[in-house]
Amino acid sequence: MADLDKCVSLCEKLRSNKVLHKHMQWIFLVITVTGSLLKEMQLLPDWYFNNKRNVLNVYFVKLAWGWTLWLLLPFISISNFYISKKDPVFVLQRLSSLLVGTVVWYTCTHFFVFIEDLTGACYESESMDVIKMDYSSKLACKKSGLFWRGYDISGHSFLLAYSTLIILEETALMSDLKNISQRPPESVRAIVSVFYIALNVLVVIWIWMFFCTSVYFHDFTHKFCGTSFGILAWYVTYRIWYQKPFSPGLPTRQERKVMPNQRRYSQNSD
Repeated sequence: MADLDKCVSLCEKLRSNKVLHKHMQWIFLVITVTGSLLKEMQLLPDWYFNNKRNVLNVYFVKLAWGWTLWLLLPFISISNFYISKKDPVFVLQRLSSLLVGTVVWYTCTHFFVFIEDLTGACYESESMDVIKMDYSSKLACKKSGLFWRGYDISGHSFLLAYSTLIILEETALMSDLKNISQRPPESVRAIVSVFYIALNVLVVIWIWMFFCTSVYFHDFTHKFCGTSFGILAWYVTYRIWYQKPFSPGLPTRQERKVMPNQRRYSQNSD
């Protein structure tokens, strides 16, 4: 447990950086612009991570929303259960944020496919000199072994930015668990710590792969649009809608309601 606490403290120390905590959305945009410039100037050599078959891309990025859900689901459930003084209604309310996120992910990715189909055409070869008029979608074109060219909004830029911002929001209450009067049992705290550390590792992977996408793949506008969609989806939910009464709510809203009494309790007990 001591080793887990050290890892948690290290993660919290890294997250306490004000630039990272308050301006992550702008950092993604800066990475997009800077990475696109590096790509255009071809300053970086080819290496393992500009191969789409690299391990992180195949086993993590292509399943990015699955990884995000799988790790956030137990973390939100357990942490909010104790933050809210074991209120199952509040836990379900907070878990609904994952449902909202899934709807956003599904809607945006299908919208990107629709745009690519709407603006694209099927070609006989990569030289794009012969158009195959029999195909009206990328899927059908690719199945026939041909080449589709359309406006390809970067799904990776969207999903990696969106997932990272959500994880940073949802794991922000980790420090609050140390201040509540009825702290979870040690075994439960160990489980929460494991998921918290795993989520922070996931954030590092997402940011790294976002950088690799920026410097090696897609055109600038494709990446900028994808990143902007991810930031906009996060902003509309966590910065606007979740501030309202009828919403999944923010991760620490319930904590703000109960913390003053709990602090007085802790002071009296000392």
